[in-house]
Amino acid sequence: MRLDKFLKVTRIIKRRTVAKELADNGNIAVNGEQKKSSYDVKKGDIFDIKYFNKNIKVKVLDLPPESLKKELIDEYVEIIG
Repeated sequence: MRLDKFLKVTRIIKRRTVAKELADNGNIAVNGEQKKSSYDVKKGDIFDIKYFNKNIKVKVLDLPPESLKKELIDEYVEIIG
């Protein structure tokens, strides 16, 4: 699953276009390296996201299906800090 779509489906970022812009502008690092929005997310990846004045660190526990209920998000991602 693409990075921008993953961030939208897991509701870390509400709109895919915003997630795409963040990634393409170098504000998202995956495992310490900046990645573009087309990066293929893998289980175990750790994201460092610079979003406005916040830094969010997220660990991928598993890849979600194409759509996801809000109650199930914690099964797929863990907010580290």
